[in-house]
Amino acid sequence: MKYVNLGRSGLKVSRLCLGCMSYGEPERLPQPWSLDEKASRPLIRQALEAGINFFDTANIYSGGSSEEITGKALREMARRDEIVVATKTFFPWRNSPNTGFLSRKAIFQSIDDSLMRLGMDYVDLFQIHRFDYSTPVEETMEALHDVVNYRWELARLATSINISITGLADNPGTEVLPI
Repeated sequence: MKYVNLGRSGLKVSRLCLGCMSYGEPERLPQPWSLDEKASRPLIRQALEAGINFFDTANIYSGGSSEEITGKALREMARRDEIVVATKTFFPWRNSPNTGFLSRKAIFQSIDDSLMRLGMDYVDLFQIHRFDYSTPVEETMEALHDVVNYRWELARLATSINISITGLADNPGTEVLPI
């Protein structure tokens, strides 16, 4: 497997990333393509054996069960310092006015929820899944900045807000340029 830097960071990731969108408990969010935990685990193991160290999921995939399945398998099959875990936020997955989208409150709640489902102390890459036209871009960027910086500042206090890098997913260049 070949490894490259993730963006302009020093983080090394496999050239192939295992997208874990299809992993999820069908009863949580029925999709015809959902693979339950039993079907997902061999694929994660094969990816690890092939040298893939980069795994991508999101809070919305299969009602959160993708993060649960992916996190559990990786905790059991790999050393945390040898893998790179990415997740995303944007889409509301609970019926509440402040879950989803990219307000400061939603971002902080989303990372807390994702860490709980993954069963991990940190993620390496936290991405926004879509652009949020209802939240000022400054609020979103400041929240992402604070989440990353709090990782280093609060790690000494043993908090769970831990992210190394933030990013954007599925965003046209015209939305990214003003940022």
